[in-house]
Amino acid sequence: MLNESFARTLVKSLQGERGHIPIKNAIADIDWELSGKQVENIPYSIYQLVMHMKYWQDFLLLGLHGEKPQLPAHVKESWPVEHIAKNQEEWAEIIRQFLAGIDTACTIAQTTKLDEPLARYPDITRADTLRNIASHNSYHLGEIVLLRRLFEAWPPPSGGYPA
Repeated sequence: MLNESFARTLVKSLQGERGHIPIKNAIADIDWELSGKQVENIPYSIYQLVMHMKYWQDFLLLGLHGEKPQLPAHVKESWPVEHIAKNQEEWAEIIRQFLAGIDTACTIAQTTKLDEPLARYPDITRADTLRNIASHNSYHLGEIVLLRRLFEAWPPPSGGYPA
């Protein structure tokens, strides 16, 4: 019972329910041009933020699947140098893969024992890893929303709060 309740809570956190706008609603309508826009004194574009989120989400999902990916030598390796994707098609595929990763994390939350340790990281549970994905994505989603507001591209068509 507790596992089911916590699994539902994790899924809501992973999808962005309750605490903020759902992640898919906040990013799905961002086009290639907007993704690469930059603001003076702001270190990252939306593209770079999404790529960084995807990097760590993919990394943590590998751990959930029993793999032990190599940690980067420095965190800067998890940030792309380029500020924009090559084109709209590449950007759309990045968004598709990122959202698919969230779906994968939600499936893991709903179908596995959350208190079970990871195969390659015995001191870390599935719940720890899923919570890490959710909180990391939420943190950077706030930056994406702020950038959208600065570019007067908020709220998204699905609506958003605050408007």
